[in-house]
Amino acid sequence: MSNEIKHHVDYPMVHIPGGNVALRDDRIKKTWRSEIKPFLLAPYPVTIEQYLAVTGQPASVTAEDLTPVVNISWHEAIAYCNQLSQQAGLLPCYSVSSDGEHVTWHEEANGYRLPTEAEWQYACKAGTTAYQYGELHEIAWYHDNSEGRRHNVGQKAPNAWGLYDMLGNVWEWCYDLYDTEVYGTYRIFRGGSWAEEARGCGSTCRRRSHPTLRIDDLGFRLARSI
Repeated sequence: MSNEIKHHVDYPMVHIPGGNVALRDDRIKKTWRSEIKPFLLAPYPVTIEQYLAVTGQPASVTAEDLTPVVNISWHEAIAYCNQLSQQAGLLPCYSVSSDGEHVTWHEEANGYRLPTEAEWQYACKAGTTAYQYGELHEIAWYHDNSEGRRHNVGQKAPNAWGLYDMLGNVWEWCYDLYDTEVYGTYRIFRGGSWAEEARGCGSTCRRRSHPTLRIDDLGFRLARSI
């Protein structure tokens, strides 16, 4: 992994071209297409080092830990996006209600944010059509090769657009609600993790949970609108 993202708040982002993507929900047998505007996406999930550099929160790890940060709720990921935006002199994307429960995305803002699940899937596939964008052992840390733990970001092969760890290592929160009529405030996460079998590490695999969930194989990746 390049040292250029170390100790650097405004770290590089990858330009993702516009296009469209087909999504599906196997639970209700529904498919749909989403148009994707060009946007920016971080080449790696947020690391412990990057998280601590912005939040200053103590942790039982070294400050140069390049493993993905985990045990972060969706609400905490939103707060990180806003805090990083403010530190970088950008307009924060989210406003949060006084009780912390309700989040509004201001789509005109130029700050850091979570990708939508359509953006995430489109970027993960990077023009490919298969469930996985390469040989899984070469592109992802998952159950069969992870030795039961996270690994430093950027150690496996990237996809065609230069994005690392889109599959495996850690799941990644997306902005979207899953199904408000059935699941209320549940949010979506994508990508599989170090603990998943191969079938759980694919571009179209969808999971969801309450936005307060914290777990040891779920992190997030940053996006920005252009």
